[in-house]
Amino acid sequence: MKQFAIVGLSNFGKRMLEELSQIDVEILIVDKSRDRVELYKDKANASYITDVKNEETIKKIIPEDIDAVIIDLDDSIEASILVTNYLKKMGVKNIIVKADTDEHGEILSIVGASKVVFPNREAAKRITPLLVSSLMFNYMPISSGLVMAEIKIPKSFHGKTLIEADLRSAHGINVIAKRKEGSSDYEFFAPNYKMQPDDIFLVVGKDTDIFSFSDAMIPVERRENLMNKLRNFFTQRGST
Repeated sequence: MKQFAIVGLSNFGKRMLEELSQIDVEILIVDKSRDRVELYKDKANASYITDVKNEETIKKIIPEDIDAVIIDLDDSIEASILVTNYLKKMGVKNIIVKADTDEHGEILSIVGASKVVFPNREAAKRITPLLVSSLMFNYMPISSGLVMAEIKIPKSFHGKTLIEADLRSAHGINVIAKRKEGSSDYEFFAPNYKMQPDDIFLVVGKDTDIFSFSDAMIPVERRENLMNKLRNFFTQRGST
């Protein structure tokens, strides 16, 4: 069974605990707040109330062969850097650390973080496109310029098959699966399936292609203006 440790139970740490507690894994939680640990200890296999700045303490409570450690020490940048470095020296392979600024994230990467997470920034990247598109339900950046999204089929494609619509060649859209509006169950379908008004497609493609397809009825000038605003928004957030 895989084993995970969560060091710090601020917002990101708590969300990770909620998600991990839904699957069959062992969870170890650590926080200096007795109230936090008491509140969430029932979701963990082991819990510790301690000052994580002490290297010997970290060595005692976190196994070297643990599968991953998630660090969310929201109240102490110094502590997050120290703990990351302690774990790196112990040989922990997967260290995921929450950061708020690029400078903090850069230091964490230098001292040993496997992945630095910016929850607020990543949440903004997912939510903003939904606000400017009437047909987009979910939006998840995968890598630079590549996204996965849930899109309701524009009216111009109703009644057409995937073959007729030629979404990959004509729009740069790769369709993975579909679900019906109001349902959460996805299913695969044949290329000769005729698209319906209540279809929602799970698609992958470039951000520009996804946005263009999800608002195909918007005039080109407005669509380009919206994309420029999105790019400027993310650029500004990345520099703060």
